[in-house]
Amino acid sequence: MKNQEVAKFLYEMADLLDILGVAWKPNAYRRAARTIEMLSEAIEDVYARGKTAALKDLPGVGDAIASKIEEYLKTGSVKELRALEKKVPKGVDEMMHVQGLGPKKAWRLYHELKIHNLQELEKAAKEHRISKLEGFGEKSESEILQSLGLHSAGQARRLLLTGLDTARELEKRLARFGTAIAAGSVRRRRETIGDIDILVSASKAKPVMDYFTTMPDVQRVLAKGDTKSTVILGNGMQADVRVLDEKLFGAALQYFTGSKDHNVKVRQIAIKKGYKLSEYGLVSRKTDRIIAAKTEEEVYRKLGLPYIEPELREDSGEIEAALKGRLPKLIGYDDLRGDCHMHTTWSDGENSTEDMVKAAIARGYDYVAITDHSKSTVIANGLDEKRVLKRIAEIDKLQKKYPQIAILKGSECDILKTGELDYKPAILKQLDVVIASVHASMKMNREDMTKRYLRAIDSGFVTAIGHPTGRLINSRQPFDFDLERVASAAAKAGVAFEINANPARLDLKDSHIRAASQLGARFLIDTDSHSADHLRLMELGIAQARRGWLEAKDVLNTLPRQKFLKAIQR
Repeated sequence: MKNQEVAKFLYEMADLLDILGVAWKPNAYRRAARTIEMLSEAIEDVYARGKTAALKDLPGVGDAIASKIEEYLKTGSVKELRALEKKVPKGVDEMMHVQGLGPKKAWRLYHELKIHNLQELEKAAKEHRISKLEGFGEKSESEILQSLGLHSAGQARRLLLTGLDTARELEKRLARFGTAIAAGSVRRRRETIGDIDILVSASKAKPVMDYFTTMPDVQRVLAKGDTKSTVILGNGMQADVRVLDEKLFGAALQYFTGSKDHNVKVRQIAIKKGYKLSEYGLVSRKTDRIIAAKTEEEVYRKLGLPYIEPELREDSGEIEAALKGRLPKLIGYDDLRGDCHMHTTWSDGENSTEDMVKAAIARGYDYVAITDHSKSTVIANGLDEKRVLKRIAEIDKLQKKYPQIAILKGSECDILKTGELDYKPAILKQLDVVIASVHASMKMNREDMTKRYLRAIDSGFVTAIGHPTGRLINSRQPFDFDLERVASAAAKAGVAFEINANPARLDLKDSHIRAASQLGARFLIDTDSHSADHLRLMELGIAQARRGWLEAKDVLNTLPRQKFLKAIQR
């Protein structure tokens, strides 16, 4: 599955064109890249089905971009990208990805301070040479240093979606040899992934090793052994495969799923009971006899523990809860009945309202909310009052056409700097769902941002606070606000917190979900979809909710249609 590879080269072309000052093309390449990285179908399968004509059916992919995707799929390279790379020093491309810079500022730093790479950028910031340049200042310099830390983390770890798609493709390929399951942080659904660990239950290891190390998208073989091999894939991710005996598979899966801290506590319990626990099984210290190894459930049961879901295995109290019989019954991956945050061509989405409704019906949803941006988000083509009314009229017509699903009139409505909402009450009263989000003035101090949220909650019009911390994983720091005060106020007012399933957001994070839940907060899990294909991201939001210890009863959009509509009435 070459989706991430194709998206990567399209993003690279966009960045290089940006640096060179080319108009409109960078946005076109980024739009196509976003489509392909979120695509559920392998891009090579799309191409095989209908060549460039099929590629051009994808949102944002025109003739020029389709031809470059074809070139990459056939040759593994793109001539125009190579030509652009010769025009732009590598260091400039790296610097423009540091938050607070961008193409123009990166270009200036290269020319005016002779900064060629990230190491030199960090040195210049620490020596306060950047703040002396016009248009930068001490605040910019400080932000650059903070952002360099995030950027470094982002280079080492990939977003969950990339890791999950890669792992599933490997599982699919290796299933020909036996049971194949991805372990590690992918199985725990952590928000970022370092590498991929695949366990294979097979009677013979050599065929697995031979196949794994010679796959077409293997860039480099780091190690090839009798039962374990390690490679670097075309998307830059490291992948390990281990072949195990079927009788030991459960113990190995428990061990390699982790986390390290969770496993330490489980081993301590084993020691107290007279056992030793490793990837080779739960073994009696007296007799060296294997007590349990075939399944994870068996291993946990022999230790006096119920099965602990992978998403909980972070040593965040799950062992103690398990011993007391107080583990949550986590929300299931099939429990949601609707999606309440999505964008259409009315604002910055790729598909029409009808397309999004049909995609929601295909997923079996009872309801869907269309929540295009409000007027202040100009960059996303936010809707002014006249366009909102036209969109409402369109939804009324579609509701008659698709009675099997409730099509809710909504808005992702900006919370302005003052805490006021972007629309007046006359418009807000006509909306079924208001996802209130911060998109500007993000660097307010803790107290002011807290008051901003509290005023929005007090308006009486808000259904949920959208992507509450505003973070972009490995890219942008979260807003600073008092989560306890805001969560308590939201719970009292009947305002939900959104768990945004976009892989770059996953906002709220797991620890914040758990903290807000303990204060009585309710939740909505939404995809923030900008195309019909993005609806598949819901799985990531559910995973985040599970990591935050949520049960189905904690999440509003697990409710059936009539109960949900009643629950969100304002």
